Amino acid sequence: MLTERLGEIAALGTALLWSLTYVQFTLAVRVLGPARLNRLRLLAALGFLLIAHVVVFHVPIPLHAGLARWGWLILSGVIGFAVSDAFLFSALLRLGAHRTSLVMALIPVVSALLAWAVFGERLSWIQIVAALGTLSGVALVISARRDGEETGGSHVWIGVLFALATVMTQSIRYILSKQGMAGDFPALSANTMQILAATVAAWIPAILGRDVRGTFVALSDRRALSMTVGGAMTGPFLGVTLSMVALMRAQVGIASTLMALVPVFLLPFSRFVLKEPIGLRAVAGTALAVGGVAVLFLF
Repeated sequence: MLTERLGEIAALGTALLWSLTYVQFTLAVRVLGPARLNRLRLLAALGFLLIAHVVVFHVPIPLHAGLARWGWLILSGVIGFAVSDAFLFSALLRLGAHRTSLVMALIPVVSALLAWAVFGERLSWIQIVAALGTLSGVALVISARRDGEETGGSHVWIGVLFALATVMTQSIRYILSKQGMAGDFPALSANTMQILAATVAAWIPAILGRDVRGTFVALSDRRALSMTVGGAMTGPFLGVTLSMVALMRAQVGIASTLMALVPVFLLPFSRFVLKEPIGLRAVAGTALAVGGVAVLFLF
């Protein structure tokens, strides 16, 4: 029974791991700042992936991969991890974990539109309505004013812009990754190549700006250190790898819908761990957004 449902279980596990990642990085970014957190968690994730790749394939990186595949995955890694997650951490700093994750629910919508434009994949009228439903749910939550926030405050809307930039760059990463993994290329190898490229890209500005020492000194805060390493473990390493298992062992629509449950899982985490205010409007908007994602993939 468990073997038959391995894909669905992996998808639920992915959503839970990504929820934990949001919580840990939200706490870490308050201490380290977006740029330093991005560099450090990529370095930690790369370490985990290199070890795993040696265990599975007996080499740290897939040197046999062709130049074209390296090109697609390097571009995917730089855009999807170095650039995109820099935007993500800036959004977390301004919006908090739950509202940021809800904007991320737009990634399947934007990805579907890009797939339509690039690969000619068609959208039915039901899927178009579902996409609008997801957008409405996100707007419902984002437009709600929290205590201490000004209506239409620039702090919130700058956070929304960072989150939307994350959505766009992540959607582009999915398209590039699809090209780079063509021909049943191993997911672990592809992830290692992407994170390697992203790590190099993220550390170049630190080297040029002479912030390498400052980045590591910032880890003297033990809580920030544990949250950074923990987030790297549950996100780019375990979360991304488990998501590949889900996509391989379950129907894409079911796996994608289950992995989109992150905003739902984050409701109690955000309320009781991060102390973010969660009202009925946030719950209703979350249900509408996640429901839209479900319909988008299942119909």
